[in-house]
Amino acid sequence: MNIHGQAALVTGGASGLGAATARELARLGARVAVLDRNAEGAAVVAAEIGGIGIECDITSTDSVLAALDAARAVHGPARLLMNVAGIGSAKRIVGKDGAPAPLEDFERVVRVNLIGTYNITRLAAAEMVKLEPLEDGERGVIVNTASVAAFDGQVGQEAYSASKGGIVGMTLPLARDLAQFGIRVCTIAPGLFLTPLMAELPQAVQDSLAASIPFPKRLGKPEEFAQLAAGIIHNLSLNGEVIRLDGALRMAPR
Repeated sequence: MNIHGQAALVTGGASGLGAATARELARLGARVAVLDRNAEGAAVVAAEIGGIGIECDITSTDSVLAALDAARAVHGPARLLMNVAGIGSAKRIVGKDGAPAPLEDFERVVRVNLIGTYNITRLAAAEMVKLEPLEDGERGVIVNTASVAAFDGQVGQEAYSASKGGIVGMTLPLARDLAQFGIRVCTIAPGLFLTPLMAELPQAVQDSLAASIPFPKRLGKPEEFAQLAAGIIHNLSLNGEVIRLDGALRMAPR
């Protein structure tokens, strides 16, 4: 799909990989709605790229519907959905004190990362199917965000790995479900990227993590994630695929 002139939704767009994706799509001519629970951050990124910032909780159907209405009112119906919003967690199932991990933590991570991604996807896709088809019958493109933790989960990453593994697992069925409408679905599974959260770690820790990547021996750049997201949109044959973006990294147990 030609990105220029299309309306796009980017969740988690206030920072990190989401903000980079919003910037790249805007650079390529898309009309971008930046969705995030951080309304102030979303507004800052939107102002930078000439888009619209919208507060949105992807786990809430009412919040998502309100965000879709707000974005549509300004940019028209969206053909592009970039699901980048997510949270992390690191808790061993049994702690050093012998206590089990709180179930609420597992539920929270799965609810945001997996259920939230599915929630906004189902609601946005229901609008995409009503659009007029473009060249080759295409109506929309959905790009989800998993993680290498879906495959190489480390100690304490049960919740995070399960949530991202769920995104990997639903990629192909989503693509098959939506194929009849000309809507493609792919997932990016990034490795170690220099996000704001990563940048808060001591430089020595960042350097150690970067050294574990075969090549390039550095943390991934958010704009590299954004470039892949744009490439998926451009390439009509990319569908139902999960792409690792990790410099050949395979995570160690800890």
